Amino acid sequence: MRYAQILGTGSYLPARRMSNEDISKIVDTSDEWIAERTGIRARHLAAAGEQTSDLAVQAARAALADAKVHAEDIDLIIVATATPDMTFPATACLVQNKLGIAGCAAFDVQAVCAGFMYALVTANAYIQSGMAKKALVIGAEIFSRLLDWNDRRTCVLFGDGAGAVVLGAADKPGILHAKLKADGAYSHILNTPGKVANGEVDASPFLYMDGQAVYKFAVKALSKVGADVLLEAGMTAADVDWVIPHQANQRIIESTAKHLGIGMDKVILTVAEHGNTSAASIPLALDVGIKDGRIRRGDTLLLEGIGGGFAWGAVLLQY
Repeated sequence: MRYAQILGTGSYLPARRMSNEDISKIVDTSDEWIAERTGIRARHLAAAGEQTSDLAVQAARAALADAKVHAEDIDLIIVATATPDMTFPATACLVQNKLGIAGCAAFDVQAVCAGFMYALVTANAYIQSGMAKKALVIGAEIFSRLLDWNDRRTCVLFGDGAGAVVLGAADKPGILHAKLKADGAYSHILNTPGKVANGEVDASPFLYMDGQAVYKFAVKALSKVGADVLLEAGMTAADVDWVIPHQANQRIIESTAKHLGIGMDKVILTVAEHGNTSAASIPLALDVGIKDGRIRRGDTLLLEGIGGGFAWGAVLLQY
């Protein structure tokens, strides 16, 4: 059987770190208020001249170096992002050019915070079918540019960053099982409706979120999809060494882990320093867990993510 195996990981955070204290100088909030409700202490913000493709390239180069793979060996690039450099071309094409390569397939996936799940599963299918041998899968976002910095309900939650993995064809695990889901009936509780039309921005360009509704749906959906993936793979929570969840809110992560019967000592948490980096959050957390030595070769990992759409999913893999 042909598998897609992680050969290397990389990540990148913009230089500017904004703490909760920094935000409290902009809106009526405090470090205690934010941390108690979300677990977030700080986030990183892209500089004025930085684009999503720039963040993606930095993470990609780190992942390529970690995998000991040359950029020209990549035959598929998928970028998961809800904040592309421009309407078109795809940010993946811009990343491809900045990496100095050409000719391989390159496209974006837009499933917001679940985007990395969707991109990873797509790359896995390419590799399993023989259409690709080495794939670069990137989650990259500059969500700070979608925020209304007068709205303390949303501006405190998000940050910018990028994470990447290099996948390679292998005859041993690999990605073991995955499940993707979506339900557009819930699109009204988390969205950014603005779009370019006739030379103007039509509708609000700012992120909108019904926090309570998102929390309830996220815990239920992530708990079920995680349990389903384990059941369908013939495994249990006891077989999981590490959970790498989308880093939206510590309460969501804790509740989901409890429903799955997995202790928080098996969960990689980066939300405190990164905030919610949307499609970048899972590969960022994965890279942190690998680089600090907690995640080791042979470990079984459960990756989970959910975002606007709603779109969500889980991937079970052996690192």
